[in-house]
Amino acid sequence: MKILIRLPNWLGDMVMSIYFVRAVQQQYPGAEVSLIAKKGLDGLLEYFPPVKHTFIFSKDVYKGISGLYRFGKKIRSTQQFDIFFCMPDSFSSAFMGWATGARQRVGYKNEGRNFLLTHRFERDFQPHRIVQYLQLLENFSGATTDHSPALQLDHPGNEKSGIIVNIHSEASSRRLPKEKAVALVNLLCSKTNEPITLIGGPKDASYTEEVIQQVTHKEKITNVAGKTSLPQLVSLFSKAKAVLSSDSGPAHLANATGTPVLVLFGAGDENETGPYYKAPSQTIRLGKLSCEPCRKNECKFNIPPPCLTDLDNDLVVNSILKLASQ
Repeated sequence: MKILIRLPNWLGDMVMSIYFVRAVQQQYPGAEVSLIAKKGLDGLLEYFPPVKHTFIFSKDVYKGISGLYRFGKKIRSTQQFDIFFCMPDSFSSAFMGWATGARQRVGYKNEGRNFLLTHRFERDFQPHRIVQYLQLLENFSGATTDHSPALQLDHPGNEKSGIIVNIHSEASSRRLPKEKAVALVNLLCSKTNEPITLIGGPKDASYTEEVIQQVTHKEKITNVAGKTSLPQLVSLFSKAKAVLSSDSGPAHLANATGTPVLVLFGAGDENETGPYYKAPSQTIRLGKLSCEPCRKNECKFNIPPPCLTDLDNDLVVNSILKLASQ
């Protein structure tokens, strides 16, 4: 049997999809499993279980619906697949699966794509995102999976040092406002002698630098925003004593290394997308607003999200220092 899995398009979801790939291999022992990954996230593939083929999809190379078809046809020329698991909810991902010619195409109902899937299911948003992925496999195969697997990205043992801070997120409703980020980093610098490293992607670099310029103890801070590959980021996380992060992909990546992580939740639901590798991790939410939790990428108040700005700075800093001391 030959199985093709279209991995998610976001860093955090891709980290969480490692469980799914392992579960598929356990459910279908002896099957040849191959993966499709979005370009830019393919650096994470080295932490996945060994597979037969990896196909890297670039929107810049395969543009529009015709590009999706060409990409799927290219895969079809390499291998005829029996099952295609579509982890993203997008129409384009399902169309890509149809173009591969896979005999059975499995995914959740969404975005008018049902006709492209041979097996489609309603998503239950109540459990954690990892469980939602596993339920897709369960709904198709009829078998049960382990909902509490331990995940730790492989990395060499390291002497732990320093605290890593991530203030960014793709969604503005999850990103720490500049004034809040400055206040937290200032307080953290005043309460510890540990070196502080700020991380982020290439498009986060200028925002990170703006925050650092307003911090009192700049000498304690190293800025690597836009300067690290995904494997380098895994290495940084594995060497840190703790990670303080917004609800974002790097939070899941840090959690998967087994490093203590504290995640600040504005939008989003920690029951669905909080740290899954439970020991050690912690989440903090304001929990005082009628709109919490929400799924919006932008705050409906059109101001810096109060669910983040109103978080108690002392609580946040004391919590991350406690995690770092474990």
